[in-house]
Amino acid sequence: MTRRFVVEADGGSRGNPGPAGYGALVRDAETGRVLAERAASVGRATNNVAEYGGLVAGLQAALDLDPAARVEVRMDSKLVVEQMSGRWKIKHPDMQQLALQAQKIARQLADVRYTWVPRAQNGAADALANSAMDGKPVHRDPAAEAVVLEDDVQPTGEPAPVVTTVTHLLRHGQTEHTPERRFSGRNDLPLSRTGRAEAEAAGERAKALGIDAVVASPLRRTRETAEIVAAALGLPVAFDDDLVELDFGDIEGMTFDEARARHPLAARRFLDDVTVAAPNGESVADVSARVARARRRILDAHVGRTVLVVSHVTPIKLLLAAGLGSGDEVVHRVFLEAASLCSVAWSSDGRTSVRLVNDTSHLR
Repeated sequence: MTRRFVVEADGGSRGNPGPAGYGALVRDAETGRVLAERAASVGRATNNVAEYGGLVAGLQAALDLDPAARVEVRMDSKLVVEQMSGRWKIKHPDMQQLALQAQKIARQLADVRYTWVPRAQNGAADALANSAMDGKPVHRDPAAEAVVLEDDVQPTGEPAPVVTTVTHLLRHGQTEHTPERRFSGRNDLPLSRTGRAEAEAAGERAKALGIDAVVASPLRRTRETAEIVAAALGLPVAFDDDLVELDFGDIEGMTFDEARARHPLAARRFLDDVTVAAPNGESVADVSARVARARRRILDAHVGRTVLVVSHVTPIKLLLAAGLGSGDEVVHRVFLEAASLCSVAWSSDGRTSVRLVNDTSHLR
């Protein structure tokens, strides 16, 4: 009987370009059992080059196991999946060479097809890529099922300990837009009096959460919320531009009804399809890509710690979507109050768990 494998591959770069590495694993498609793992540094490179490195390593691992196997490659890189499927052109010279290498290996297997998956469903390969960037590449011997470090450290036969990083996600307090539920994106509105009181209440709540670090969107309402909470904790605030709210473009400051009246077609398409941008603004998918970058930076910088992330409705919903392993469409199915708290735990073995959603008990 023809064996079926699933190859999960990923790559990353801290700087893009910067120190880069890839990770890949091969699973038995029937049982889900991991048969092989690969991870290595690729020096200074871009994310895309590292992702192609993971693809090549994963295909080679599958070929080493069984050249007659049918393989499904799963990656969260839309670029690599579309290029290897023949739907997009490959223009970058480095990626052209890696793609040719991947195609050569693929031709030696019985069948290879490519599937895009959300990043949350590619956590195991992502963890391997991060291990490579940390200088700890691994190779799993499929016969012995023992992890071997490629820097000649002797195998222990014991699995690496699972480390969990917890993110508490705090939406900013109210502004003048909040009570009327207006689209509030890149504006510079301050917290209202109510919003400041909500931030102070969140600061009292945060004292019991064991917060080690605070990271926030730099927009005024999130900056003010984060600074109030961080002062209560005695911590500094780090700002990340990728955590800012969706750019609503021409519908900024409008209510849903006003947006539909003034931009009927554009507003409807934007609200119905996460890949469609607001008129002269961003799409949910655009925000998802940059929030994924922010998430990776936060998790890389605070392994095993508890981090308070102060952001906006859309980025927080997308972090919840990543924790749930669901698509970006979840942004239309979750409601978040001002100054509400959510929590997601991220484990180094790729597992995630959403522990709290829209908790406002500190505001009562």
